[in-house]
Amino acid sequence: AQLVESGGGLVQPGGSLRLSCAASGFTFSRSAMNWARQAPGKGLEWVSGIYSDGRTLSADAIKGRFTISRDNAKNTVYLEMKSLKSEDTAVYYCTTGSMRGQGTQVTVFS
Repeated sequence: AQLVESGGGLVQPGGSLRLSCAASGFTFSRSAMNWARQAPGKGLEWVSGIYSDGRTLSADAIKGRFTISRDNAKNTVYLEMKSLKSEDTAVYYCTTGSMRGQGTQVTVFS
């Protein structure tokens, strides 16, 4: 089983990015998926989650700015990020259960 994140990069405050996480080796359509992030010098922070039925949950820090979605046909979960702030700078991870990908770096700088 594997999770592979992509889509991170450098962006100015107010900018947007879309992260993708490609899943393989397990029944993706039946799995709840999450995004979490780790800022420099801080612990892992849950960001958003999506159930197999499409229901979503999000942390207060990103509500109204980030949107999680999934495409079961592509075994992929996305995180659309808008109005990015410097405090969103972190390594973003895709997770399900105890599994976590290698992460993708998002850096917001002015």
